[in-house]
Amino acid sequence: MRTTYDSATVRLYHLGDDGAAMTILYGPLSEALRVAEQQPVEVQDGLFLATDNDVVAYLDLIEG
Repeated sequence: MRTTYDSATVRLYHLGDDGAAMTILYGPLSEALRVAEQQPVEVQDGLFLATDNDVVAYLDLIEG
């Protein structure tokens, strides 16, 4: 993820099994990470963070 500062505006969304994306939050990266951490494990598997120039899976970001 190229944009990594805490106040970077991101879209946190969940990509469902049906391919539909549901936005959970538009806001600072720090808040998006806090919200993502609070989601059930089965939801975290489908979470993605998008900036204006990149998209990364939540689990890849926290494990990387």
